[in-house]
Amino acid sequence: MTPTHGRTGPTLRAAARPLLAATLLLSLAACSPSEPAPAANPAPAATTAPAPAPTPAPVAENTVGKGVYNKTCSLCHGAGVAGAPKPGDKADWGPRIAQGKDTLYKHALEGFTGSKGAMPARGGGASLTDDEVKAAVDHMVSLSS
Repeated sequence: MTPTHGRTGPTLRAAARPLLAATLLLSLAACSPSEPAPAANPAPAATTAPAPAPTPAPVAENTVGKGVYNKTCSLCHGAGVAGAPKPGDKADWGPRIAQGKDTLYKHALEGFTGSKGAMPARGGGASLTDDEVKAAVDHMVSLSS
């Protein structure tokens, strides 16, 4: 008689092989990384630096106003003659600037007599244009504010 062990052994082994293979595959799948492996030499990410803030445009020098001041206005305003406020004297110019540019322009164009002195029309430069007088006022204000 043949032992039972011989007949059932090969049948049991044949049934266990697919089960063993499935267990092995599942174990390998569980241990493998879920993300793909990185490239050997990844290229550096392209970065762009943020654009620098725009630089404010430089303020153009008031060459017309400076020229008119030097030629005409400085005769009185340079020395403070007849109460003329000197450019840069903030205490003297402050109340005048507070009145607004329209008032300053009007006094310079038409002339003005105040408590501290008199301003001749167009600063005594009858041939000056309105724009030249206004440019001279702007120049003195820029030095005094």
